[in-house]
Amino acid sequence: MITDEENNKIIEENIRKSKEIINEAFKKFDNDQLAITWTGGKDSTLTLWLIKQVCDENNIKIPKVMTIDEGDSFPEIHEIIEKYTKEWKLDVKWMINKDVIKAAGGKLGADVEVNKLNKRNSEELIRLGFTGERFPFEAESWIGNHLMKTVMFNMFVEKYQIKGMFMGIRWDEQAARQNDEYFVKREGDSYTPEHIRIQPILHFKERDVWNTTLKYKIPYCKLYKRGYRSLGASSTTIKKSEIPAWEQDLENTPEREGRRQDKEAAMERLRKLGYM
Repeated sequence: MITDEENNKIIEENIRKSKEIINEAFKKFDNDQLAITWTGGKDSTLTLWLIKQVCDENNIKIPKVMTIDEGDSFPEIHEIIEKYTKEWKLDVKWMINKDVIKAAGGKLGADVEVNKLNKRNSEELIRLGFTGERFPFEAESWIGNHLMKTVMFNMFVEKYQIKGMFMGIRWDEQAARQNDEYFVKREGDSYTPEHIRIQPILHFKERDVWNTTLKYKIPYCKLYKRGYRSLGASSTTIKKSEIPAWEQDLENTPEREGRRQDKEAAMERLRKLGYM
């Protein structure tokens, strides 16, 4: 059984290491070349909080923040993002693939006719190898993930000429991420602008995230208190418990068990296309 003193040492060492990575990023890039991904989940909120601490300590402006509305979000996610956008005075850019949503008539599960999509989305489908005439609008399907998330991420990087993007990725979260490094270069092509992905909380375990969040009273989405451990699309994410996430058996049960599993199985392929 780990003691409180030992636990505090782990927390402080994790924070020290993360701040070291964040400070290194600010030395590598100008502020306007940096941006932060924020999903409203526990990991990206911790990452944002850590960056805010570094910025406050060094009197640096917090870089712009990108969040993606996949068209199937929990209202509680929007709530926390909107609340702390104001309280922390953040410059948040909302990215949403309106073209796909319009083609689906704004309805989840509705068919999207390929010939109604714009040139960019049509080309992205070809890139995926999709040759059908229509597909259902699902935020966490193979096609949905790519069009609603990866494409919007790449368009954000391109539009704002971002060179370094902070992300809240952890080694222990998903098998496809266990070999990531703190600074990862994404080579550019006709669909993906070249950029560096900065991942300052890689070394945090799920338990570490919650210990740090609770100790420092870092904001978190209220869904975690209701039993959710990992937040994806509203229609496909389920909770496996009724007790708060941090009280569950984090060490012996899968963190992302409540997420859509065909997406989890395809994570490696999705990441090769630019998924976070």
